[in-house]
Amino acid sequence: MQLLPRSPLARRRFIFIAVAAPVLAASVGLTLWAMREQVTYFYSPSEAARSEIATGATVRLGGLVEAGSVSGAGEGQHQFSVTDGGAAVIVRYSGDLPDLFREGQGVVVQGSFQPDGSFVASQVLAKHDETYMPREVADALKREGRWREGEPLPEN
Repeated sequence: MQLLPRSPLARRRFIFIAVAAPVLAASVGLTLWAMREQVTYFYSPSEAARSEIATGATVRLGGLVEAGSVSGAGEGQHQFSVTDGGAAVIVRYSGDLPDLFREGQGVVVQGSFQPDGSFVASQVLAKHDETYMPREVADALKREGRWREGEPLPEN
């Protein structure tokens, strides 16, 4: 039994495919391996409370800014709570908050959890108009059963 086809044209195609397939597989594998550190996972406060998130791992946390939780500890130092109605996470942020940041509004913060359970944000993203909520935040609130389309956002 002969492994290669008898036709010279078919033989060239077979050799090309036999060489190209492993090269393509290796390049896709290396690309995915290199991008693994660029992925940022999104959590709602309830999901974060249930999950084992590594301390220092960069993640996004989304929900509503809890009413009465915003405080400024000093020049450019801010602390507030992000909630989805089921759980709340204390967020600390150094820098200027977005102009549209306020209590009761949707927010997505990027940063990492600390050993004490608080969250240190490196970036704060606030909604940009009266009807917008980040898709991840709305999906998380819907999964938790805290918000349905057409109903007002939950007040805390």
